[in-house]
Amino acid sequence: MKATLEEITVYLAVVDTGSFTAAADHLGLPVSTTSRLLARLEEKLETTLLRRTTRRLDLTEEGARFARDARNIMDAVQLAEDGLMERKGRLSGLLRIDAATPFVLHVLAPLLPGFHALYPEVKLAITSNEGFIDLLERRVDMAIRIGELEDSTLHSRFLGRTNIRLLASPEYLKRAGMPKEAKDLLHHKLLGFLQPESLNVWPARLPDGKLLRIEPTMTAASGETLRQLAINGLGIACLSTFMTSKDVEAGRLVEVLATEIEPTSRPVHAVFYQQSAFSAKISSMVRYLVEALREPEEKWDRAALS
Repeated sequence: MKATLEEITVYLAVVDTGSFTAAADHLGLPVSTTSRLLARLEEKLETTLLRRTTRRLDLTEEGARFARDARNIMDAVQLAEDGLMERKGRLSGLLRIDAATPFVLHVLAPLLPGFHALYPEVKLAITSNEGFIDLLERRVDMAIRIGELEDSTLHSRFLGRTNIRLLASPEYLKRAGMPKEAKDLLHHKLLGFLQPESLNVWPARLPDGKLLRIEPTMTAASGETLRQLAINGLGIACLSTFMTSKDVEAGRLVEVLATEIEPTSRPVHAVFYQQSAFSAKISSMVRYLVEALREPEEKWDRAALS
């Protein structure tokens, strides 16, 4: 093999960051070293991988193809290293996880100390995106997704189910009154999602038999923001139990139309790309979450998990 792993690592860092300076900072190398290693790689391969201008770097056709193949090489090397370290009981390296903010705050963060105790040499990088992301594009190893899965290119592991319910603060209900049936919601301040629109269809049937599609008084991109708005008395929200059970227990939120709405739950999955096998770090995290979320002391709504 003409190219070295060091040269490939530098090349992929330049591709991912979009500049020699950013790649050098990411790798902890001088810019001159980064530039020299990339030039040496192009010389060995006898091709131009990147077109350099004063403003940007663009991949050539050969460069794009090489980047794709190089990632497979680096993933295979990482997989081999992970397997060896796991067999030695010393799993290490970076694991990048993405999940919606409420799941990170209310489920993942409280569980991570236990994972860190088991695998102290694994470095975790946690990002929060409220919508579904492209794992490859964002360079994420694993994501937690709430709702039905549609991407057939992803492999998944079922973690459980979470119920959704209508909630409001005692202060709001004292001021606006407690709804007695679904149609009463039409006269209340309703808190909804900016997107997707499907989250603004609530499990409450109107007299015509249709589910209520709300016209929100106030919208937000994150369920965590809606939770805070509801706690602060700004209206009624439709939220998952995993992020609101403690609020109900503490009296910060009160369930609305508990016996009137249709029982509704959403699946929760860990998703990842998988070739012949998947990273030992991913498998260890998935295995840990599956076991941890089965424990009765975890504050999910236990009736919502299966």
